[in-house]
Amino acid sequence: MKVLDKIKEPADLKSLTLPELDQLAAEIRAEVVNTVTKTGGHLASSLGAVELSIALHRVFDSPRDKVIWDVGHQSYAHKLLTGRREMFDTLRQYHGLSGFPDPAESPHDAFGTGHASTSVSASLGIAIARDMAGEDFHVIAIIGDGAMTGGMSLEGLNQTGHLGTRMIVVLNDNAMAISPSVGAISQLLNKIRLDPRYYRAKEEAKRLIHKMPRGASAWKWAKRFKVGVKEMILPTQIWDALGFKYIGPVDGHNIARLEEALEKAREYSNGPVLVHVITTKGKGYEPAEGDSIKFHGVSGKINASSGFPSYSEVFGQTMLRLFREDKKLVAISAAMMDGTCLKSIAEEFPGRVFDVGICEQHAVTFAAGLATQGYIPIVAIYSTFLQRAFDQVLHDVCIQNLPVVFALDRAGIVGEDGKTHQGNFDLSYLGCIPNLVIAAPSDENELRNLLYTAVKCGHPMAIRYPRGSAPGLPIDENFRELPIGKGEVINEGDDVAILAIGSAVNPSIEAAKILSDKVINCSVVNARFAKPLDAELILKLASKTKRLVTVEENTLVGGFGSAVLSLLSDATDIRVLRLGIPDEFVEHGPQDILRASYSIDAEGIARSIISFFPELSHHTPQTKAKR
Repeated sequence: MKVLDKIKEPADLKSLTLPELDQLAAEIRAEVVNTVTKTGGHLASSLGAVELSIALHRVFDSPRDKVIWDVGHQSYAHKLLTGRREMFDTLRQYHGLSGFPDPAESPHDAFGTGHASTSVSASLGIAIARDMAGEDFHVIAIIGDGAMTGGMSLEGLNQTGHLGTRMIVVLNDNAMAISPSVGAISQLLNKIRLDPRYYRAKEEAKRLIHKMPRGASAWKWAKRFKVGVKEMILPTQIWDALGFKYIGPVDGHNIARLEEALEKAREYSNGPVLVHVITTKGKGYEPAEGDSIKFHGVSGKINASSGFPSYSEVFGQTMLRLFREDKKLVAISAAMMDGTCLKSIAEEFPGRVFDVGICEQHAVTFAAGLATQGYIPIVAIYSTFLQRAFDQVLHDVCIQNLPVVFALDRAGIVGEDGKTHQGNFDLSYLGCIPNLVIAAPSDENELRNLLYTAVKCGHPMAIRYPRGSAPGLPIDENFRELPIGKGEVINEGDDVAILAIGSAVNPSIEAAKILSDKVINCSVVNARFAKPLDAELILKLASKTKRLVTVEENTLVGGFGSAVLSLLSDATDIRVLRLGIPDEFVEHGPQDILRASYSIDAEGIARSIISFFPELSHHTPQTKAKR
């Protein structure tokens, strides 16, 4: 019988021997690899946190003690140890287990996470609430070295140290975020991580002194001396200055050492503790250890390919050509160099591509500063992560009308990463900001032309594009500057006009074909711009058909359809059907299933039009001829 088969809840770990724990770690790794290579998910990060998860649940008492995982993509072992083993094969599947911590899924998930650098602030809030209520439990935040570069984590550490609140921060230091961690903090961790001299000397000194007469007393004196030695050799003073007791670094794959360090942190009652744990991303799975970036997140069959370039790849290829043509272009990433396909550009133009770490707010204001000096910055950030920099987009870029280009990757439904990563809000949260042009391409050529237009327009401009493959059209040789605020009529019909934007355009074209078989003739418009709208075209079609349908892969609240309704506010005889994401968070699941569930695939669009305009379903060739 496998050791993992015995684990129904964390309490079952308490009685296991050290050899059994090592066996359990191996079984968890095998389970994670077997599942994730089928379902997709975050492989390398979860493999690196197996022993840490085991040690945490042996030393602490979850769910009474609160364990908060930063980002949460490393929590698969935690899920297996907290009663979710039998459902683990549904990981990231529609109606299955989430790929991130979710309090609705288990009481052991103390806080829902999916974005980086949140755990310290959330943990401090929980710890302060505990103290105010007179309760007594432990609060543990697990944060990676990459997430530690985020400004929010530093803000949380600053207040925690200032208040002296009793809580534990575990720094899971694997020296590798999605993109290599950058900045002074990363350099500090490198010095600690790579210099074992002090720790070897400390252990040897402790062993020798305890052999001496009155060794215990001598060791107490020596511990005072060691602080000075430690500060001479290791730059750990930053944690002391922030008000944290520092423990480490600790081998993150040695369960006995991990438990010793965590028990020491658990017993410390005079304020916050930081436990510095060194782990190997992808531990135990050779392909992931060798390439932790590639295996950070995998999508089912690791080597699967659609045959067409992704929108991200088209973006990268386009940027490379534009960079060669214009020396004033610069690019900025927030720790997503590979994900946004900026890596090849950085290799050719290292002085013009900047990875600022997990600091979206800083990325935007940094771009604004560059723009004031005549440069044209392209800020490449996932849609869901730009949410974190709303004020900087508004205050630092758009008020000053600076020519910053926002390339919003993973816009719309992204699929299995679920609620925290769906990019369904950018048309809404950006649409209210003056001076900002907002566009979305329907294919790879349009993405190329919109990027070319954006770097030429001299104003802030956001371009949102989806996750996944482009349609596979032949790439035009030359760029074309598109007229801002102008759409394109693809089909002409008298019965109903479909206004679609971005990834909704091609399903709308297919829906029109379906409806034509039912003798319903549709105009289809590639709106192309969510702001400014092509008011002239929309009003003309509204007057002609009296029936409009808007289709978008964005929330209906404040989105493209809402803007069209606002434009038509004075028209009382126009009926408008809006298709998109309702006022809810979209769960995890395959993109095609989720789009079908919201009726924004071709069949759903056609079905919704017939339902909303039932009079159209009575058309026959004869009745249409009489009209």
